[in-house]
Amino acid sequence: MNKLRVGLLFGGRSGEHEVSISSARAIAKALSAAENANKYEILPFYIQKNGRWLAGEAPQQVLQSGVPVLDAPNSSSGESHDLVSNTKIPALERWQSPSQVAEVDVWFPILHGPNGEDGTIQGLLTLMQVPFVGSGVLGSALGMDKIAMKMAFEQAGIPQVKYKAVTRAQVWSNPCVFPKLCDEIEAALGYPCFVKPANLGSSVGISKVRSRQELEAALDNAASYDRRIIVEAGVTAREVECAILGNDQPQASIVGEITFNSDFYDYETKYTQGQADLLISAPIPDEISRKIQELAVQAFAAVDAAGLARIDFFYVEATGEVLINEINTLPGFTATSMYPQLWSHSGIPFPELVNRLIQLALERHSESIQNSKLKNS
Repeated sequence: MNKLRVGLLFGGRSGEHEVSISSARAIAKALSAAENANKYEILPFYIQKNGRWLAGEAPQQVLQSGVPVLDAPNSSSGESHDLVSNTKIPALERWQSPSQVAEVDVWFPILHGPNGEDGTIQGLLTLMQVPFVGSGVLGSALGMDKIAMKMAFEQAGIPQVKYKAVTRAQVWSNPCVFPKLCDEIEAALGYPCFVKPANLGSSVGISKVRSRQELEAALDNAASYDRRIIVEAGVTAREVECAILGNDQPQASIVGEITFNSDFYDYETKYTQGQADLLISAPIPDEISRKIQELAVQAFAAVDAAGLARIDFFYVEATGEVLINEINTLPGFTATSMYPQLWSHSGIPFPELVNRLIQLALERHSESIQNSKLKNS
């Protein structure tokens, strides 16, 4: 039996480069498990922080060591330096795909953050007309941009916290406009509230603010990360999550809860062992769990997601309300990640989860080909 060659694509140019490596290592291990080893052959592709694609021995070394292959410091914008071969990389060469790309049967992109889960790499793979794990361009883009995401949830009638969309131009405007903007935020949302870049993942650039001074500083900080910013009202609630698996008929996992001692679930808390506890299943009433599962499936459809997603909610215990926070269409697969743990507790162990995601990618690609034939017939 011929093995399917899985292009494991990891690394990338975002601030979540190291998280992507950790996810890829876990997926590679799952693909090498006994139940998958006879079906799949791993072809790893590593994207350096400078944008260069590496194939062959270099990505294998990164998977084994967990250590990134870094660019040389002080490299110019026109060319960068490859520390593996000790040669300079012309700017155009950084985006040339290795020849091994043509050998891939199905892609497993595990690139977190911008240029990885925002529809960019999905657009490239779509143009290549190859199957790949996860959402397409639309689902990925909507799932990445917190403002567009919330507009989609609102259209679908999914309850969520109050929010206000802001632009960098408003924040970095003249001294008359900015104070008025802060007045509007205070009137609409009050304190505490959260200021977030609209297009960064893993809690990067997020601030919890309780005063006008903190609000002004947080808006300026978020504007340094993104031209689109979202400000959300604070809510006293428990943070719960649900995983989705499937395409047109998605399934919801059991519900898990995140508990932590920090002020909010920031980047350090999320990726530092021991900083947060994952309670699976969440100690909440059964009817609340069912409601969360139903809303998770609705949210998955609202952004046209595919394959997988993790949907985060607020459970306001005092009122019984369930409010959606966000969807993550390419959640982490690290040792501490909630998505694979939710499915493990739902009866799907990690190796089988990876297998199902690949099969879903093939299924979706096959349907896409059939639809194209119907349109052209």
